[in-house]
Formats: sequence, structure tokens, C-alpha cells
Amino acid sequence: MRPSDVQRLTVAETADRYVEMVRAKRSTGALAAGTAEVYARDVVTFAALAGPERVLDDLTGEDVDAVLLRFARKPDGRRSPGAAAPPPADGRPSQSASSQARFRRSLSAFFRHALVAGWVQLDPMGAVTLRPRHRGGLRAERRALTVEQAEGLLGAAHDLVETAPAARGRQDQRTELRDGLIVLLLAAVGPRVSELTRANAEDFFVNAGTRYWRIFGKGGRTRDVPVPAPVAEVLDAYLEQGRRLLDRGRDPKALLLSWRGRRLARGDVQAVIDRVLARVEPGRRRGVTPHGLRHTTATHLLAAATDMDAVRRVLGHADLSTLGRYRDELPGELEAAMRVHPLLGPLEGRARRGG
Repeated sequence: MRPSDVQRLTVAETADRYVEMVRAKRSTGALAAGTAEVYARDVVTFAALAGPERVLDDLTGEDVDAVLLRFARKPDGRRSPGAAAPPPADGRPSQSASSQARFRRSLSAFFRHALVAGWVQLDPMGAVTLRPRHRGGLRAERRALTVEQAEGLLGAAHDLVETAPAARGRQDQRTELRDGLIVLLLAAVGPRVSELTRANAEDFFVNAGTRYWRIFGKGGRTRDVPVPAPVAEVLDAYLEQGRRLLDRGRDPKALLLSWRGRRLARGDVQAVIDRVLARVEPGRRRGVTPHGLRHTTATHLLAAATDMDAVRRVLGHADLSTLGRYRDELPGELEAAMRVHPLLGPLEGRARRGG
């Protein structure tokens, strides 16, 4: 396309057209639903950060650098109002390294399309100078909850389930069993939030006395993950009581329903976590996202010396190397590991015998 053919469209106009294109590809199966959602969300964020009224073709690599920096310092919007932390005063990133990398990939896809569509003469991503080390690769805070924090959250979820029979309010709007189940599944099994909200009641089955969850994950891959017995008990109670009360016949297959009877959306899950967190005593309470609970699952399974390949299969990753980004260092774990060193048992026995 010749430079004179470039359309002088604003950032907002191109973002709107791009979102329409992405949704059309999702409906035809050319893009996975999760990928389409991420692309659409990120381009809307880009438009707000770049200036919706600016002409897209006028943006330079320096402008995109500025957008990347603004995004890195943008508060985490996955938290419900009041739960998100303010931007750090020292300029460190609020967004995690993985979120920054994802946003950059989304912008690259957007500008590749913009070049083909005739919205820009040149792809400004080629002139971007910021690299991950400049954008702050370290996470702003630990994502995995400590054992004490996780136990506080799980205890609050279980208490919520226990109080469900005596809870007040209209029976057809009671969500205690559902809310407790959401937190327990996220913390014990570690699914992606999209996998949780897409789950159907029929995806849970029993094999040889063990309850399993058939999770439909990325890339069309499925995995059957055992559900721990305490969580399976809450699941059964929800299916027999809680879900039946919420069912209005609108989404007959969905596992998680709103009080209006519709399949729960991704954004609703954070609100559920925050409600359960409010029941945790302050000394053990720390804000966490659905992905933070997935991170917590991986960290503590690995810290407990659970087989790495088993953890990979639980989380639904194709490659073991991916587990590295889900691994947080836990206080005292090195000391604990050395205390139970598998090679030193015989020596300890000899020491006790005085030999």
C-alpha cells in the first residue's frame, strides 16, 4: 500500500475496528476465545493510554515506549474497587512481568494488522527501544500466598460453606456454597480463571472412587485432575443444593451460576475472592487474584517436593520449563528441605546410636 493510501484514522477508531475483527475471528474459530478476549481487552487499554483522539499513523516508537511504561505502572485492574493497590511511589511496576510481556505481544499483533489494513505506513513496534529489563522485570509483590495466608483464606471459604444452611436472605439468591467452592477449587486445583468459568457440571465425574475434573484448557487440550476429598465434598453439596437454587434454566450446563441464573463471568470471580478475603482475620489476610491462587497452588506443590511433571499436568502446561514462572521462594523452605534430606537418614541414625 502506498503512503498516500494510508487511512488517517484515530486510535479509538482503529481499536474499535480491531475488536470487531478479533470477535469475528473468534466466532469462526480462527482465534481461540481466550486469545480474542485478551487482544480485545489490551487494544482498548492501549487506546486509553495512547490517547483515543490521536491519529494512529502519527504514533512513533517513542510513543509506544511511553504507552508500555504507563501500562507497567498501571494498577492491577483485576482487583475489585478498593482492593487494588495504588501505583508504587518509587515508580516500580504495578503490572507483573508476564502481564507486561502479554501486553507487548498484543500490541505487536495489533500493529501487524494495522499495517496490512492500511492504518499505518510503518509498524512502530520496530522502533520501540524499551526492553524487559527497562520496564521492570521483577514482580511488584509476591504472588503466591504464604502457607499461613492460604490457610486463612481456605479456612474462611470452608466456614462460609458451613454457615450456608443458616444464612439469611432469599434462598434463590444465596451464594455461600458457590463462593466457598470457587476459592477452594482455585487454591487446591489451580485452574486458569477461564477454565473455571467455562466449566460445566458434567465435567466432574467419579472414577474408582475418586472425583475428577475434566478441564478444557488452552490449545484444545484436556486434562483430568483429581479433586481433593474436602473440595469434592463441597462440590457435591453445591451441586445438590446451591446450584439447584440458582438455576433459572438459562445456562443449564454451567457449573457456576450467578444469582440471576447466568454463567459466572471472569470478572465476577475476583469479587467472590474479595468477599471471602474479608472474612479472614487481618493478620493473615492479603489480597490475591485468581491467577495468584493458581500461582499459590504451583508454588506450594513444588515446595512440597511434588513431582514436577505431575504439577505440570495439574496446571495444564505443555512444557516443564513454564513452571519456572510459577515458582516463588518461600520463607524457610531451604532449611526445611535440608532437614529432611533423603540421603542423610542413615547418618542421623548412626549419630543417635553413638556410632
